[in-house]
Amino acid sequence: MDQELLTYLETFVTKERKENFKKVVSQRTRHFAVVLEDLFQKHNWSAVVRSCDVFGIQDVYTIENKYRAYISNGVGKGAQKWVNFHRFKSQENNTESCVEALRKNGYQIIVTTPHEQSSFISDFDITKKSAFVFGVEGTGVSEGLMQKADGFLKIPMVGFTESLNVSVAAAITLQNTTDRLRRSGLDWKLTQAEQEQLYAEWIEKSIGSVKQIKERYYADKQKEA
Repeated sequence: MDQELLTYLETFVTKERKENFKKVVSQRTRHFAVVLEDLFQKHNWSAVVRSCDVFGIQDVYTIENKYRAYISNGVGKGAQKWVNFHRFKSQENNTESCVEALRKNGYQIIVTTPHEQSSFISDFDITKKSAFVFGVEGTGVSEGLMQKADGFLKIPMVGFTESLNVSVAAAITLQNTTDRLRRSGLDWKLTQAEQEQLYAEWIEKSIGSVKQIKERYYADKQKEA
């Protein structure tokens, strides 16, 4: 978006909201990403996306081999407007395509599982760009994706129950890792260019009837030319 158009659109947004956008975007990260593989329960898609927004994760990758991603506004509280989705639902091999995209973007693939060789979340090395994978309720991440993982992560549990709801596991994982990330000396923030682009996208998303407003803007520019 060119600066002149952005300046025009900003006139339709309150000062408080613009300041909040700038505050939030300054805390966004692509050092970590989240991968959701074939979640069955619709509310879990929404709850995990909400946690991503809360903890500053900008990118969510969805692998939709069996079930389609569904984000409920009631559960997600509108969080889906503020994160970027990378959906893999129509490729010949959705899992392979997602893994390829993650590798291209510099991520190691970390599967969350009670696997015996898993690293406890408190011991996890946060220095590397990591994509945390959460699988379908009950059976967890597919065997194919497990084989492509660079590492495994688990949350310590001392009760009779051996697993957590996927949305709870995601929230705990993200809270722990992003808290340590922000207290580290790592360069975890978005670049200035990424922040500016995201800010512009949020401005546009926050304006009702933005399509008509932009059409009027371009019409006025043509008249001036």
